[in-house]
Amino acid sequence: MTLLGRNFAIPVTIAAGAIALSLVQPQAAHAQDKTYVMKITLPTLNDPSYVFAKNYAAALEKDSGGRIKPEIYPASQLGAIPRQIEGTQFGAIQCAVIPPEFFVGVDERFEVMAAPGLVDSMDHGQRLASDPVVLKLMLGLGADKGLHGVAMFMNAPSSVISKSPIRHLADFKGKKIRMLACPFQMQAIGRLRATPVEMTIGDVVPAMQQGAIDGAVGGIVVWTPMHFQDAAKYVTETGQPAVYVIIEVNQTWYNSLPADLQKIVDRDAATEQQAIYPVAADIVAKARKGWADTGGELISLPADEQADMMKTFANVGADVSKTKPLLAEAYKIVTDAAQRTR
Repeated sequence: MTLLGRNFAIPVTIAAGAIALSLVQPQAAHAQDKTYVMKITLPTLNDPSYVFAKNYAAALEKDSGGRIKPEIYPASQLGAIPRQIEGTQFGAIQCAVIPPEFFVGVDERFEVMAAPGLVDSMDHGQRLASDPVVLKLMLGLGADKGLHGVAMFMNAPSSVISKSPIRHLADFKGKKIRMLACPFQMQAIGRLRATPVEMTIGDVVPAMQQGAIDGAVGGIVVWTPMHFQDAAKYVTETGQPAVYVIIEVNQTWYNSLPADLQKIVDRDAATEQQAIYPVAADIVAKARKGWADTGGELISLPADEQADMMKTFANVGADVSKTKPLLAEAYKIVTDAAQRTR
């Protein structure tokens, strides 16, 4: 069938294609012009998480030609950590840079990276974060709960900040210690005969000043830049557990992006994950020096007591996960990878 003109005939299929093209071209041009705001939230400031967020934002804006417009909200400006996670799940926030164990309400397997004894150094921790099997597990955990994982890295080793010095394992006895919200960490500190207290990072300083807690588990990269020396001067460097950070993007927002921008979101996250490794180690070193320079004290347990602590922690992960098949499977995946990358 053809459309007849005075001196020519045009096949209907060609004419229809031309009409369709005339409709698609403005839509395609509009998609190329549209910008997408990306709010990036995190609970900390001037630590590896913050540096990652800044570098990721800069890369996204550059590589997208300005079509992605990142906005960074550090130091819990968008609410406490649970509110940040909810906001990212349901779309008010587009990206969260938060330790994975805070996502246990989404999926309890998020806590496996907080297992004590998992890694023994920053280098080992970053090798574990780069393991393809571990990344596949961790970045896929929130897929059915509104989250799209894009990267993960080790932020710092753990230490315990306290109002009175903790120089020996016996000094933990009876102390109320703030923990991240996961059973792996809570059982570990409980085995040191301390009382674990769930609390977000923003509440730690007033809680210590008021005597509600005696100390807190976290990283020196938080204690120094966020001026925790206002509440306590002693930091015991246990090194356990490793503090990881996972980067989660709202799934609906991600799905709304054109395919080329989805690739940029994923690719730039993977690139910045690798780039942050030496930066994170440098920030840890500078934070340690900064703590000492401002009058704080860094404490190490005696070598034999550090070894005893590691023995005490050795089966925490297995004990916590043994009655939970999915958690046990995830724990085995991560511990096998930890041995593979040690």
